[in-house]
Amino acid sequence: MDPHDYLKALRKRWLVIILLGVLGAGVGYVYANSLPNVYQSTSAVFVSSTQGDTTSELVQGSTYTQNLVQSYAALATTPKVLTPVIAQLGLTLTPTQLGKKISANTPLNTVLIEITVSDGSPEQAAAIANSVSQSLTTTATALSPVSTGAKSSIAMSVVTPAQASANPVAPNRQLIQLSGLMIGLAIGVLYAIGRTLFDTRIRTDRDIERITEIPVIGNVERRRRGGSQPTGITMRTAPHSLMAEDYRRVRTNLEFADVDNAIRSITVTSALPGEGKTTMSLNIALAMAERSLRVLVVDADLRRPSIASSAQIEGAAGLTSVLVGSAQLDEVIQPWAPNVDILASGVVPPNPNQLLGSTAMARLVQSVKATYDFVIIDTPPLLPASDALTLTHMTDGAVLVTLYNSTTRQKLSDALAALAAVRARTIGIVLNQTKPKALTGYYGRESSAAAADAKANEAKTNDPGAEPTKAPKKATGTGPRRAGTDVTVTEADAQAMEADAYAMNTPASIAASDAAERPVPGDGADGAAAASGSSADAHSARDSDSERDGVADSTLAQHRHRALLRPTP
Repeated sequence: MDPHDYLKALRKRWLVIILLGVLGAGVGYVYANSLPNVYQSTSAVFVSSTQGDTTSELVQGSTYTQNLVQSYAALATTPKVLTPVIAQLGLTLTPTQLGKKISANTPLNTVLIEITVSDGSPEQAAAIANSVSQSLTTTATALSPVSTGAKSSIAMSVVTPAQASANPVAPNRQLIQLSGLMIGLAIGVLYAIGRTLFDTRIRTDRDIERITEIPVIGNVERRRRGGSQPTGITMRTAPHSLMAEDYRRVRTNLEFADVDNAIRSITVTSALPGEGKTTMSLNIALAMAERSLRVLVVDADLRRPSIASSAQIEGAAGLTSVLVGSAQLDEVIQPWAPNVDILASGVVPPNPNQLLGSTAMARLVQSVKATYDFVIIDTPPLLPASDALTLTHMTDGAVLVTLYNSTTRQKLSDALAALAAVRARTIGIVLNQTKPKALTGYYGRESSAAAADAKANEAKTNDPGAEPTKAPKKATGTGPRRAGTDVTVTEADAQAMEADAYAMNTPASIAASDAAERPVPGDGADGAAAASGSSADAHSARDSDSERDGVADSTLAQHRHRALLRPTP
């Protein structure tokens, strides 16, 4: 993965990252508020030597005291010091439990002992700290060496009594909440990157480009949920939809896949079942037929044939009937749509691989390639069966259909490796059932065109023999419009405009126009007018063409204006 992929993974699952961060902060908040407040109180004890009259003796006494301070600090948490404290304050703790709340420290190069007590009550913490200081003073004085005169060699005194603290020292709730937030965000980031790394399902062209250099010749989107687009073969039921444009794009890419040697036959297959190869075959056939090409679709999936059921034709006789010699080819080919014929699979045989690899199959493919402009062979998937590998060599190449968000990169790689192993040509890959693109109003493809498709399908349902009709074209003129009406120009209006324009340019209409404008010859003034009119004939002849064009344009504009004012029925 490159940095772009990491950023894309984070952007794709940003909501999960945010939710986990908020969840972590919430858990940190609950945990921080469940902890009790902890207060600390500190008292300080000063240790000094009681012996020494001279300077040297005092220095020796100071050194002696510093050596003993560490030992006295450790003495503060022993049962000998804490047992009297428990008895004095009436605590219910053992010396060991109380010792966990006490810490004794000695600042460097000093003879001070700082006793710090942590407790949930600020008053209790101060009382324990003062009591421990007093008990330590008594115990340490009793344990110190006694000089001449039964006097202790050290003296200890409390110099800083403990005071009740107003603010707790723990827990640090803000730090806990911030830590929970950061942990949640970190888990979300790891989840997003982990899903991207371990989820190998194909979703984009970049996923395909990572495993092969074979081009992606098309992306066909899936139907929108709750949309008005009818079910069935898209190129037949909704030829104006965005899905239909996707199939036309596949057709165009096939036309330009090999400029020197035009592709006239393809094998449509997939890595696994259920990826849409049969639907792809029929839609590509209809898209090719729009070029006025004669197209034949051959159902060579003799294991699970589905062309006949998808096209709603009879499938009992077909390819297998021709291969075993029980029928002639022209007897089982069925017309399905304008310029599109279908050769169904026929009866499912027990040995499909042998039939498809036979010489009879090779002759049949050569025959239909010579008869039709374009041949599409629907074959079984590559990984469950090897039938497509044989048929690919009989055509110009294979088109591999891959299902969006379902086929893994490993499965697609295995399918491509199977084709490469037999040196079969793979023309391109089609990513099927992709996420629908954003709606566009360009030429009203998803509004008026969809409505026209719906009306055409309804009419076809009422009259099965009728062909779908195209939607009336929207008026794009800038003329006046009647309020509250949709303005359309029907085919009849367009024909009327053209007829009137043609009539204005006929010889009869031109002669009538000239006669109406030329004065009648007569005596006197009329004769003079006629003479002057004859001298102007040359000028009229020169301007006749432009005048006729102007009249025709005017009439055409009047018809267009009347058509724009006509409300839609």
